[in-house]
Amino acid sequence: MRIERDALGEMEVPDEAYYGSQTQRAIENFPISGIKPHRQMIRAIGLVKLAAAETNMSLGVLPMRVGESIAEAAKEVAEGKWNDQFVVDVFQAGAGTSFNMNANEVIANRALELLGRPRGDYGAIHPNDDVNASQSTNDVFPTVMRIAALTLIHDLLVPKLMRLEEDLRAKSVEFDKIVKSGRTHLQDAVPIRLGQEFSGYAEAVLHGIESISESARYLHRLNIGATAVGTGINSHPEYRERVVRRLRELTGLPLKPAENLFEVTQSMADFARVSSALRGVALELIRISGDLRLLSSGPRTGLAEINLPAVQPGSSIMPGKVNPSIAEMVSMVCFQVVGNDLAIAMATQAGQLELNVMMPVIAHNLLQSVEILGNAAKVFSQKCVRGITANEAKCKEYAEKSVALVTALSPKIGYVKAAEIAKESIKTGKGLLEVARQRLDLPEDELKKVLEPIHLTYPSNGGVAGNSEHITKVGN
Repeated sequence: MRIERDALGEMEVPDEAYYGSQTQRAIENFPISGIKPHRQMIRAIGLVKLAAAETNMSLGVLPMRVGESIAEAAKEVAEGKWNDQFVVDVFQAGAGTSFNMNANEVIANRALELLGRPRGDYGAIHPNDDVNASQSTNDVFPTVMRIAALTLIHDLLVPKLMRLEEDLRAKSVEFDKIVKSGRTHLQDAVPIRLGQEFSGYAEAVLHGIESISESARYLHRLNIGATAVGTGINSHPEYRERVVRRLRELTGLPLKPAENLFEVTQSMADFARVSSALRGVALELIRISGDLRLLSSGPRTGLAEINLPAVQPGSSIMPGKVNPSIAEMVSMVCFQVVGNDLAIAMATQAGQLELNVMMPVIAHNLLQSVEILGNAAKVFSQKCVRGITANEAKCKEYAEKSVALVTALSPKIGYVKAAEIAKESIKTGKGLLEVARQRLDLPEDELKKVLEPIHLTYPSNGGVAGNSEHITKVGN
């Protein structure tokens, strides 16, 4: 162990640790979940500290030798070299001070090592005075949150959702000629093509992608340079513009300084917007995965209109049973996303005056939602949607048996007479065509044409399953 000193006194720290006394205090204070910071948070804070060190050197705030060693150490953090040194629980002191100090201490001690000096020799490079120069946790942590979230959304979530939308759209084309019974209220309804049903799923995912992309634009606004409360105290007048410009170069993201530093320091509404969009996608995927489970139910005693790929045995006691495991997983992931959104909403409204100190729980829940939703979408595409096949004969059978076909007769004979035909068909078990033939004075050819299921799926204003233009629009 080595002895380090901070504002509260002496603290023992393991010799091999790059973190220091404030991190050690956080380890002891917050043995809560065992969950450590997300790797994208670590990468993002490394980039923020790198940009800050380079900016501070350019402004003469840091000596070149000190600044260069800090920049090199921060770069290593961003590259993931010291992930094991980020040990503070995600449920920690408000505002993320412990996480920020964890980074400051790791970078300071690694920078000291690069200069050939021992860890803890803070007279040469200090975690607060040098690594944290021109900064506060109150502008560093939200900046890190924004970069981490944007990176995951851009690199993981949106591409995986786009592929899911493409796969659903491909199925809508593949199944476009398969007619089946529609269902509303879980009761027989007028015919629909299986491809049309899947086109609705694809469109819902597309709109979810658009919603996420729109809400993520608000995360481009950074309050770095605001320091403690938005005034920029203890930072150079040019620091704010320069550090954002460097972060834009390092991340490739369209980052920009917030127009009002006070608003972005006080408010977590930008994160709530993104979380709300994630919740919207989750709700749609719960619905879609639930539909696929219903449509594939059986194989002998359910709807059995489609077949989902078999990915694993479904029962430890019933041989041969296969469950819709991937669709079930998707629903569970989405339930978690919805729960995370509630936690984020509660934390967002808990801000007070110049700061929202609940940022750590917002960061944890938001990044988890983005990551698990992206991973679930990937697996959903690969192991479920792409392998779906249709039971065309079963779909046709249900379509032809549906008493809702009588809807097509309503314009010719009126709602009441059509309802009487439907009731008689249900009561006697006779087909609609047979009952209609007995009750109506209509030519046989006309009756057959009117009651042909697939004709009823082509309304005069379209009804096409969909095309790839939507995919191109999102990609651009």
